[in-house]
Amino acid sequence: MARGMSGFGTGMIVAPAAAALYSPRWAIVILVVIDLLPMIPLTIPAFRIAKWREVLPIFAGLFLCFPVGLYILRNSDPVLLRWAISAVILACVIMLWSGWRYRGRRTNPLSLATGGIAGVLSGIAALPGPPVLVYWLASDYAAAIIRANLLVLFFLAEFASVGNLALAGMFEREPVVVALAATPVYFVALLVGWRLFGLATERTYRLVTYWLIVLAAALALPLWDSAFEALTQLLS
Repeated sequence: MARGMSGFGTGMIVAPAAAALYSPRWAIVILVVIDLLPMIPLTIPAFRIAKWREVLPIFAGLFLCFPVGLYILRNSDPVLLRWAISAVILACVIMLWSGWRYRGRRTNPLSLATGGIAGVLSGIAALPGPPVLVYWLASDYAAAIIRANLLVLFFLAEFASVGNLALAGMFEREPVVVALAATPVYFVALLVGWRLFGLATERTYRLVTYWLIVLAAALALPLWDSAFEALTQLLS
């Protein structure tokens, strides 16, 4: 629902929970598989209104820096990474909630740098959203344009992620099966979120996105590991 309404949110909600239930490596695979095919029919209409002059440089930075994030993921302490990710997400939401707006020129180098940061976070935890959200939510764009930009960017990023994960040998059978089992439910929820966007005002859209970021920061904290472990035992 979050993804269908706001244009983002899957990584922020699914990745922390999947990382705690399974592992950060499984989380990124589950997220890519679950989000790829269901988003195709919902993203194509956004191609017409997206700001391609900003989307493409951000995607280029994301694509180039995604392998850096994968390297960090494979060679770092997963708990430390989750604390760091939570701190980054929380910093983003504080900036947005303060009412800060960036009114300068959105140049290609700035867009490329934003995409680079998003790429590193995407490789580490499938969470490219925070820097991109700050970049576009801090603008005066209408909600429909922000959402279209996010939908198109993350749609392109999914294909880049598939290639990088395949090259890294991270498509293992178990996480792929978990993702495929959850895909039908995910698709139905996407459609519900898509309908809800049509009912939301500009203010409601921004409030929903801010609270989604707060939720992501909370879920990424290792403090909830014991609760996730108990849930895993209950479901097994």
